Amino acid sequence: MSFDRQVVHALVDEGLVTDADLARAEAQAEEKGVSLPEALTGMRVVDHDHILKATARQLGLEFRATLDIDEIEVDLTLDLRSSFTKEQRMLPLWHKGVTIEVGISDPLNLDGLDSLRLMFGVPLVPIIVPERVLLDAINKVFDRRAGAAKVLEGMDEEQVVNVDASDEGLDFDIDETDDEAPIIRLVNSVLAQAVRDRASDIHIEPFERHIAIRFRVDGVLYEIAQPPKRFHASVSSRVKVMAGLDIAEKRIPQDGRIKLKVAGREIDIRLSTLPTSFGERIVMRLLDKTAVLKDLEHIGMGASVLDHVNDVITRSYGIILVTGPTGSGKTTTLYASLAKINSPTRNIITVEDPVEYQLPGIGQTQVNTKVGLTFAAGLRSILRQDPDIVMIGEIRDGETAEIAIQASLTGHLVFSTLHTNDAAGAISRLVDMGVEPFLVASSVVGILAQRLVRTLCKVCRQPVVPNEIELKALGLTRDELMAKTPGHVYAPKGCDECMDTGYTGRTGIYEMLMIDDDIRPLVMDNAPSSVIKKTGIKKGMSTLRDDGARKVLLGETSISEILRVTQDDMLSLD
Repeated sequence: MSFDRQVVHALVDEGLVTDADLARAEAQAEEKGVSLPEALTGMRVVDHDHILKATARQLGLEFRATLDIDEIEVDLTLDLRSSFTKEQRMLPLWHKGVTIEVGISDPLNLDGLDSLRLMFGVPLVPIIVPERVLLDAINKVFDRRAGAAKVLEGMDEEQVVNVDASDEGLDFDIDETDDEAPIIRLVNSVLAQAVRDRASDIHIEPFERHIAIRFRVDGVLYEIAQPPKRFHASVSSRVKVMAGLDIAEKRIPQDGRIKLKVAGREIDIRLSTLPTSFGERIVMRLLDKTAVLKDLEHIGMGASVLDHVNDVITRSYGIILVTGPTGSGKTTTLYASLAKINSPTRNIITVEDPVEYQLPGIGQTQVNTKVGLTFAAGLRSILRQDPDIVMIGEIRDGETAEIAIQASLTGHLVFSTLHTNDAAGAISRLVDMGVEPFLVASSVVGILAQRLVRTLCKVCRQPVVPNEIELKALGLTRDELMAKTPGHVYAPKGCDECMDTGYTGRTGIYEMLMIDDDIRPLVMDNAPSSVIKKTGIKKGMSTLRDDGARKVLLGETSISEILRVTQDDMLSLD
């Protein structure tokens, strides 16, 4: 009996495969010229993990469904190329006694194991790992190794400096910095690398024995380096000096700003520090002041949503709300809307925290709580400036909400944002803030909910056939998939163009709830947001997940990305 047949019979013994399944698989294998395990997975009787588990048991090997990246010994890969580990589908994991345990997705790849054994000169113990888990670990290990090499290159671990506070208040051009102090070079390297990698945030996190430096790229955090813990105090001091913060105060959180020039690009950084058990945790939000604002037509809206948005932003009064979590692109949508309707005949004024982009012809005010300039106070002052259109960065409290509603009822068009999971939830949030339902119904004209999803790398994306569970999660049937695509969608793979992530850039997914004559009575009756949402769907509103499914079918993103971003969009229509 062949080894493949032994594996399949093991699955039969476990009750995962019936005799009927086996008979059908044998027919499929003969007809298509594939192995029995491939036939079973193609029929979706079992998945690849079941096959690997059975294979591991037959060979007496350990099977691991997941790998903890922090447990992997990165030093074991120093003499390996990422291309070799990906081609061979294997990765040295850690020492165990006098042996090295190696993750491998194909335990019968004896040539690859022999090559590793000759390289290390010690016995190897294979651990079977699913291919997708192994490739993800390989990407993260080599990202960490490459990031650490770039950031720590040339540093003398014994040389730690005390940063002088004389730099306070200056703008920094890190390309022209001639200071050779290693901590300054480390911080400059981190900032420059973050700009090159298109990072939106930098996290510097102290732990017991090391510092973790992570970048958020396209909404996902990646660890890029682990400097020694003894650098932390000096790194923290240097960053706080650049932001003009008190370097002696480590007991309370502090907030600051840094202005940088990197390769001629102006970067504005918002800095936040937070005391933790092992030292101050630092998070920096990067804003590229030279970035070009996108037009409303180029941020990923479908035709129906775009028509509704164009309708509400050209009205003479009312409130337009954009909702979503932090980092979902709300400000970009507001700026794109204002840019489209901006003209010399309109007086547009904003109050923001902070002003992220300068819009020509628009008066922009920045919140300053230290002197009492809050959103509510700023909005009151704006209304005395004879505005036609007002943009409030965020409605955070009942006072701001009441003033915004009164402004809309007195002939102003008001734009603002709220932190809610979907469009209908914004109505409940305003009522919770103390706004009367009849005021919400008479003032709000449209609510746009949105998320950002990563777009697939066009160089390396690969076609895949989704299973029934994935199709059901997207609200699609197999027939609908076949009608709109050749029967497949696309999934990430990873290449040099996308830094082995499988994704480059992001686009938006949207749902637009129009407050019309059918929705308005529900709002006035204080109906639950679920009822309002169902009514909107019956009237043709596409949910966030519906819009995500549309982008999957267009090949712009993957099923896993949509499911990751829209986990809370599971409303049942039953």
